[in-house]
Amino acid sequence: MLSLLPERLDRMLLLGAHCDDIVIGAGGSLLELCRAHPGVRVTAMVLTGGGSLREEEERAALAAFCPGAQLEIVVHDMPDGRVPTRWERAKQAVEEMRGLGEPDLILAPSPHDAHQDHRTLAEIVPTVFRDHLTLGYEILKWEGDLAQPAVYLPLAEPVLREKVAKLHEHYGSQRDRNWFDAETFAGLARIRGVQCHARYAEAFHASKLVLGVAPLTGPDPVD
Repeated sequence: MLSLLPERLDRMLLLGAHCDDIVIGAGGSLLELCRAHPGVRVTAMVLTGGGSLREEEERAALAAFCPGAQLEIVVHDMPDGRVPTRWERAKQAVEEMRGLGEPDLILAPSPHDAHQDHRTLAEIVPTVFRDHLTLGYEILKWEGDLAQPAVYLPLAEPVLREKVAKLHEHYGSQRDRNWFDAETFAGLARIRGVQCHARYAEAFHASKLVLGVAPLTGPDPVD
């Protein structure tokens, strides 16, 4: 396996359809990245849950999962489960994030995600951020849509325990759901850890990576 890191990590953009998507899919990675890059600018945008308890939970959770970061959070109030019918508004929300600057890393839903809200956001992201490192996080759920990832971020056992504890601490509204438990979160992390020679890991999907030994020159390549 080859380890690849961004040339710099000054700004991260986190995108989610629902409050809790981002940290379920990438909470351990956020803890590791924010601690490794103190002061990193993190902008998070969520499409649903605005003005509700879910937004309060999300703001507290992201503050806990992004220690030491310069954090900005935007939570919209689109209806849960109806994001495809609000495509124009969702597209505009992502475009507004594009206007805030150039992120070095984007974490967004996986394009393989079968949930209609997740999938819609995943389809919009590459139409707005065409030349950025975008990693699609995965969320274990009823749909059975997990695909084999190609990118892994190993997590030490204390980090995995911290992720699970923070999920339960900050998302009280979700604790009664049958998939929201330590076994679910740790089980997937253990499988991904085996696949990258680690104890635990979070895994991601990348649709396009460009490798180069020198800066690209000349006209922009054709997609």
